[in-house]
Amino acid sequence: MLKTLRDLAARLVPAPAGAATAAEDDEHTLRLAAAVLLVEVMRAEGDIDPLAETALLGALRAEFGLDADEAARLAELAEQTSRASTDLFTFTGQIDRQFDMAAKLRMIERLWGIAYADGRLGDHERHTLWRIADLLHVPHGAYVNARLRAQAQAAVPPGGVNPANPARD
Repeated sequence: MLKTLRDLAARLVPAPAGAATAAEDDEHTLRLAAAVLLVEVMRAEGDIDPLAETALLGALRAEFGLDADEAARLAELAEQTSRASTDLFTFTGQIDRQFDMAAKLRMIERLWGIAYADGRLGDHERHTLWRIADLLHVPHGAYVNARLRAQAQAAVPPGGVNPANPARD
């Protein structure tokens, strides 16, 4: 287990000077940043739902073309990084600089997919998503449309999400 984490960390964390190209370093850092944001949404409500974990792994595989083992190792490293981090800006800043608007919207939609994976939307998930979208400079209308697409894909009825405390956007 530790060996696989070290192997993944070696691929995701910038290598010593001369060991890898700058483009490879940027790609690894960007993948980790995106994975951390996905984990932040998954962890937002406190307890981690198995359906959200499955959605996280699927999002990592789809976004970066990873196989199941690589996605699991990236998710584990992202969880460790998320627990050790004190802010979102470290990660959103990297994505904001390197993703174009279409990629940012795809990322927001994947984040919504994690939030809706268990069939309900919690206040902390909604707030975390709003903060991330704001830090990525995603326009509010695009943010709402990404949410609606993810909600439809998760087959969650528009009025059926957290009826005791409906989301306000």
